[in-house]
Formats: sequence, C-alpha cells, structure tokens
Amino acid sequence: MKKSLLALAALTAFAGAASAQSSVTLFGIVDLAATSTKNGSAGTIKSLTQDGINSSRLGFRGVEDLGGGLRAGFWLEGALGADTGCGGSLTLGAPTVTSGAITPPAVACPGQNWQRRATISLMGNFGEVRLGRDYVPTFWNLTTFDPFGTNGVGSALNQNSTLGSGALTQVRASNTIGYFLPALGGIYGQAMVAAGEGTPGNKYFGGRIGYGAGPVNVAIAYGKTDQTGAMIDDYTNMNIGGSFNFGFMTLMGYFGKFDYGPRDQKEYLLGVTVPIGAGTIKASYIKTSGNGFAGTATTSVGVESDQWAIGYQYDLSKRTALYVNAAKLDNDGNTTTGSNFTVYGGPAGIRRGESSTGYQIGMRHSF
Repeated sequence: MKKSLLALAALTAFAGAASAQSSVTLFGIVDLAATSTKNGSAGTIKSLTQDGINSSRLGFRGVEDLGGGLRAGFWLEGALGADTGCGGSLTLGAPTVTSGAITPPAVACPGQNWQRRATISLMGNFGEVRLGRDYVPTFWNLTTFDPFGTNGVGSALNQNSTLGSGALTQVRASNTIGYFLPALGGIYGQAMVAAGEGTPGNKYFGGRIGYGAGPVNVAIAYGKTDQTGAMIDDYTNMNIGGSFNFGFMTLMGYFGKFDYGPRDQKEYLLGVTVPIGAGTIKASYIKTSGNGFAGTATTSVGVESDQWAIGYQYDLSKRTALYVNAAKLDNDGNTTTGSNFTVYGGPAGIRRGESSTGYQIGMRHSF
C-alpha cells in the first residue's frame, strides 16, 4: 500500500510538471453596437452590428515548452457573429416574386471556422517560424496606426481598395510560411510567402520592418500579390506608418500606395488618441486619391474621397468597454467619375460621388 501511494504521488508530481510546461487558452471578444448608416440615395439602415471597436472572435491558443529554449505553439481563431449567433456575418439574398407569391430571401449563416487565424509555430531565440492562415505584413501597419484599429464606422478599411484585382491578400492570406524576428532592442520585423495552390489572388510575398521603443513606433511594409487567374498584373501594396506617444495624447500617421495595372490609389491618414481618465477620445482624417476600378480590365475612375471620424471609449474594466463612434465619408466626383466608398454597415447601392455617414453606440467584452 505504501509503495502504491508513493508511486501515485510520483505520477501526480510528473503530471503536474508536464502540465506546467504547456498551456491551452480559450479566448474571445463579443462586440455589438446599435448602428445607423446612410449611404446617399441608397437610403438608411438601422441595425445591430458587430465589431465597433474590436472584431468579435472565438479562439484557442496553446504553447508547449520543448526545452532548450524551444517552444511550439498553435492558434485557432474564428469570426463570431454575436448579433445572429452565426460563425460570421449573416447574409441575406434577395426575395423573389412569382405570380404574386413572395419567396423569402435565402439566408446564409456561416458555421464556426478558423479563418481569422489558423497557425502552428516553432519559437526560440532565433525568432518564430509560423505556418498557416494569418495577417499579411502590409495589413499590420494599417490596423496598428489607425486610432479605430480598422473597426467600426471609422475604420481605415472603408477606403482601402484592391482596385478590382481580385487579390485576396488585403488583410490575410492562406497557405503562408512566415518568419518573425526575435526581440532586438526595439527592432521588429517579419517576412511571409503564400502559395497560390490554384486559387487566384492568393500567391503573395511581403515583409515588414519597424522600430518600437519608448514613445516611438514606426514601420514600413511591402507586399505583392502575383498575377494569377484572370488578373492582368501583379497587385502591390507599399505603406509606412508611425506613432508618437506624448503622454497626454498619441499622434498617428499612415501612408499607403496600391497599384494594379492602370489603376492606383494613395491613402493618407492622420489620427490621434487622447486618454481622459478611464476613457479615450479617438479621431482620424483619411484622404484617398488615384484611379480605381470601373468594371473592365483597362478602364478606371477616380477614387478621391475624404473621411472624418470621431469616437469615445469608456473602459468599465480591463475587459469591458462602452463606446460611441461617428464617421462621414465624402466621395468626390459625379455619378460617372466619382468614387463610391461607404462606412461600415450600410445599405448597398450608393451612387458614385455620394456621401456615407454612420453612427454607433455599443459595448465590448473580452474573455
């Protein structure tokens, strides 16, 4: 009996030591907001939307200590449509009318998937090698140096375009192999390649290098999506962004240039965040210029537009926040030559040259 107890104690101690060397974490964010968006002559939609200040998500991540300074890790993360309970955004088709009878629209409610991120990693003093679906390097600058974090009605993604190229690499890429630098006194960087695997618009190469220490953070990135399928040329994205924390406020700036065949776009952003007690004021101005997509491979129209956005976030705790955001996007030009960008969450069908405005008040909780 004594030997059995000793053996059981030894096994328990071993299991405890093994479990202490690895961990698995369940995490997520639920972010919902009452939103009103008007898109010119297309009208106004009042709705409950997600992702006002953070993208709603559900995920699992884990790390195992392999010894000798090596660690293995995985990360599975998917979109969460908390307004409908779907794995992502609920989509509705158009209703049909036959002999006076109305058939309700088809409803697509995605199941849970891991398309936000699905990676496996090997980490050590050399840095990190990461494989799977992940953010592309060029997206990091846009979301890092946007006061709204590319979320909600004030997102910098509202005017960010792939110029009709069909590139699937604006935010993420599938089938990637990436490398991240180790900590180098404030210097950080990454490189990524993505295999097309027969999917047009996914074959990608990109990199990012930056410096972040003290109040300063600045980075430059470049990405190229190779011409595949019906694409007429490579789609390229070059951007640079930076921020400086003055203590009483953080000033942000971003410039991006996109090219595809005869089309091009430049995007400029100036933003600020101002902490006030438990709250934060956010504001940004974004301007775009260039020639964008017009429906054929060789034609283009203007993409001149301006967006103003302001928001306020009040942190009830480290995990829970209330917020209010407002944005107005003005498309320059007329119904033929103007751009037709919109803020997040509005009705389809805005005409070129019209304006889009959005307001939202919401709540976010992370776990």
